[in-house]
Amino acid sequence: MKLKDKVAIVTGAAAGIGRCAAELFAAEGAAVVACDIAEIPYEVAGVESYKLDVADVAACRVFFDWAIEKYGKVDILVNNAGITRDAMTAKMTDEQWDVVMAVNLRGVFNLVRLIGPAMERAGSGSIVNISSVVGEFGNIGQANYAATKAAIYGVTKTWAKEFARKGAAVRVNSVSPGYTMTDILKTVPQELLDKFAKQTMLGRLGQPEEIARAILFLAGDDASYITGHNLSVNGGMRL
Repeated sequence: MKLKDKVAIVTGAAAGIGRCAAELFAAEGAAVVACDIAEIPYEVAGVESYKLDVADVAACRVFFDWAIEKYGKVDILVNNAGITRDAMTAKMTDEQWDVVMAVNLRGVFNLVRLIGPAMERAGSGSIVNISSVVGEFGNIGQANYAATKAAIYGVTKTWAKEFARKGAAVRVNSVSPGYTMTDILKTVPQELLDKFAKQTMLGRLGQPEEIARAILFLAGDDASYITGHNLSVNGGMRL
């Protein structure tokens, strides 16, 4: 029960890594609010669903006020919500660029600007931002996605400094998953999946549960002396 009596918010929690994190957090004793723009398709003890578009500033404010009124605090925030709109740069539209920026980067900002200061006032908290191996290494056809995920490193380090500067035990870290078998990868041709697997030292793709366990580590007290750090969970990815 590593998260006993903790209140955790997980975005992008309808499926994949976010769902695994929400379920794992609940199993470890947290009261979890699972947020997604889609309906949460599962019911788990300790997990409450909330339909939220993280790119909507006003909706995030309403959500924050609701969470504080209901739970009184937020101990953990996992910013996992993200989308892709892939295209080669020469063919990428303004809409493809802007919508990825809105969800993957502004969506993170929208919640942290509210929850980070609340954690600071409370004296403690843990924020885990989900980046990507693509933010570390780049990827053809994903300039928009890579830009947002690389930016996560900068804001993570900045917020680690900002929210702890007055002595509060607020930690901010990031996790960079490698190629992980979520619904997004299930649409990728098998030959490409095999290629990705061969680029890892372990010779296989990741599973959402493996990423969720890394998030749990950074979110909980086992990582009480870790902040401003990025944890790459990619099987030893090499390009």
